[in-house]
Amino acid sequence: MSHDLFEAAKTAMAKAYAPYSKFPVGAALRTEDGRVFTGANIEVASYPEGWCAETTALGHYVMGGGGKITEIAVIAERMAKCSPCGGCRQRLAEFCRPETKLYLCDNTGVVETVTMGDMLPYGFRGDILK
Repeated sequence: MSHDLFEAAKTAMAKAYAPYSKFPVGAALRTEDGRVFTGANIEVASYPEGWCAETTALGHYVMGGGGKITEIAVIAERMAKCSPCGGCRQRLAEFCRPETKLYLCDNTGVVETVTMGDMLPYGFRGDILK
């Protein structure tokens, strides 16, 4: 099922608004019930005050009712195996489990599969705040 998530991320990347960095990125999240939420990076003139593709996808996910995220795909036009930045790793960790699959893609498909635990082994967890 990872290829359809890659395709969704690639379609989202085509909608990126990246006039300053010229670095379009797309992301797609799949929930346990099969829903897919996508996002692209969006830049603004007060660069770097825009937001990342993963953040856009998470916004759609939250507004769509959330749920357990089981898979994530990320693709960048100019970089194979683009992984989420540090801030997005923490944002994703808020809604994922360490075993959530993260697909790092190039323009042809999934190049490497890791887990969120691999990407952020010591992430800050909100449950300690309770």
